[in-house]
Amino acid sequence: MQNLVQDELTVVLVQPDIKWQSPAQNCEMYVRMLDEHSAKADVIVLPEMFATGFSMDSRKAAQNMDGESIVWMKQQAAQRNAAVCGSLAIIEDGEYYNRMLWVEPDGSVQFYDKRHLFRMAGEHERYQSGEGRVVVNFRGWDILLQVCYDLRFPVYSRNRNDYDLALYVANWPAVRRYPWRTLLAARAIENLCYVVGVNRVGVDANQLEYSGDSMLLDFKGEIMCDEVQGKSFCASKTLLKTDLLAFREQFPAYQDADDFTLTL
Repeated sequence: MQNLVQDELTVVLVQPDIKWQSPAQNCEMYVRMLDEHSAKADVIVLPEMFATGFSMDSRKAAQNMDGESIVWMKQQAAQRNAAVCGSLAIIEDGEYYNRMLWVEPDGSVQFYDKRHLFRMAGEHERYQSGEGRVVVNFRGWDILLQVCYDLRFPVYSRNRNDYDLALYVANWPAVRRYPWRTLLAARAIENLCYVVGVNRVGVDANQLEYSGDSMLLDFKGEIMCDEVQGKSFCASKTLLKTDLLAFREQFPAYQDADDFTLTL
């Protein structure tokens, strides 16, 4: 774990056209994209199931926690001195998970298992649901990890004044791009936090089209970065914690939030 506290946090959004069930080919593509972008990064965000696409063939898609894609994430994190995150299909103790991995430059790994499984695709029949939300601390920033369909459930992501930035990694089809964009803004506004949403483009093996619409929004819901629709792209933006804290002090709506206990 890296405990260096810094005001600035540079986030790189990676919006790819994922090759179906092709982890090695996809990782090679990400290296090319990141090398071409070449900007300094603190956090590199890849989409949901970045190695395979949103596959419900869990047995074919899943890797273990020592699998090739996690090894690759560790290599990239160390080489680029940045945290690398994104979700993979993972098998552990005989169960399958849509697991968001958070890999730091020192090789440490934290993870969050997707809580809300997308039943309209049968995901709840192929993967196990996660049991709790996860907030990681990196370079003085508290960061909430979330996956795709989690975006639709605001109680689960409610900021208890315990995070500064929420990351949503997704394979969110183009037919629902308006809810994607609207809900990302809503999560930023209601939680007084920065929000990053990273999605893919292209057409997958199920003939679902993806428009991308990867975005970064500030604590007022204003767009800081809005990726080119329908195209593969890398983009980076630097966040300032002093701006976030100043706004929270000026507009402390969180102090009037309803108290509740989330039962999972």
